[in-house]
Amino acid sequence: MKRRAAREKAFQALFQINNSEIDIEEAIQHVIEEPVVDAFMHDLVHGVANHQTEIDQWISDNLVNWTFSRLPKVEKTVLRMAAYEIKYNEDVPSQVAINEAVELAKIFGEEESGKFVNGVLSKMI
Repeated sequence: MKRRAAREKAFQALFQINNSEIDIEEAIQHVIEEPVVDAFMHDLVHGVANHQTEIDQWISDNLVNWTFSRLPKVEKTVLRMAAYEIKYNEDVPSQVAINEAVELAKIFGEEESGKFVNGVLSKMI
């Protein structure tokens, strides 16, 4: 699976986890078609879940005129993924993580989601 597809699947799994009472492995199984889970996607989902408190605080510290609790669910999930990649995944350059997050926000979010995500993540780095 290519990384872009893995990120989309990770987004879908994390969105399920954060918006329902589903466990991590069950959410992953809901979004993949293959019997073997992509290692990058697996790391992204588990990494975000395991570091969510710290990631949420980092995002919150970089919001301007927003509170973390007011963030739309799509943007919150995309920001968490990108923040994890920037902070914990050394083989992904920060700019790549930001660009991929903006693309995810455009696909799954509202019309202005990409710009919002780009602004928050740019402030974070």
